[in-house]
Amino acid sequence: MLTELWVDRTHYRHTKVQQGDIPAPGDGEILIAIDKFAMTANNVTYAASGDLFGYWQFFPTGEDPWGKVTVWGIGEVIESRSDAIGVGERLYGFFPMSTHVVMKPGDVSPRSFTDVSAHRQPLPALYNHYARTEAEPVELRALEDQRCIFFPLFMTGYVIADLLSDNDWFGAAQVVVGSASSKTGFSSAAFARAAGFTGAVIGLTGASNVAFCETLGCYDKVLAYDKVETLPDAPTAYIVIAGDVTVRSRLHHHLRDNARCTLL
Repeated sequence: MLTELWVDRTHYRHTKVQQGDIPAPGDGEILIAIDKFAMTANNVTYAASGDLFGYWQFFPTGEDPWGKVTVWGIGEVIESRSDAIGVGERLYGFFPMSTHVVMKPGDVSPRSFTDVSAHRQPLPALYNHYARTEAEPVELRALEDQRCIFFPLFMTGYVIADLLSDNDWFGAAQVVVGSASSKTGFSSAAFARAAGFTGAVIGLTGASNVAFCETLGCYDKVLAYDKVETLPDAPTAYIVIAGDVTVRSRLHHHLRDNARCTLL
């Protein structure tokens, strides 16, 4: 039986479990049983910005005001009418909160494919891309749980660091990362260093998370939010994850013209 969690797009506290027949794949399509997915604050963001960025459109319900919150997970092909993808393959990618989903593989390579279902073509290509895990190193295949939780935000961290690098770090002598304990925060810090940033990478976090962030090895220094005014007065690129207006205002008042770039 197909089981899905539907969410009222106008009031996220309203949910319902929707059940029905498992869909049958058409010509060129595959049926995937979704084995696992991660549920984190990132998925709340997908719901909150679903209309703005089109997240509700990836797996439409066809019934207003209901939608399916998108998640990152692992699935297995249990029926195939595609010549390129066989039964038993495990896949990593963007799924609905559901037990099953039908996709239409295209642009197939040994490592991946794109879901070329018509309704997904206007949507961001990143989310239409699926990894065929059998072609991956065994070490990576063993990290299914961690992959669902961490990898989506690693991509975000990479993009943030790449933007800073492409702009010569906006002249910054230090990169300050808000929400330093978050997945996006520490991946941004790690990728900034990997991209060749030679200045200080400083994390800002809640007092209870300072010790944890110090163990990550990607920050030169970690400060609690109440220590913002102790930041070195140097040209700074500030990465804002949670969007705390008060912290941002204090940092800008402290650094003034040295606040060279703020990424929200």
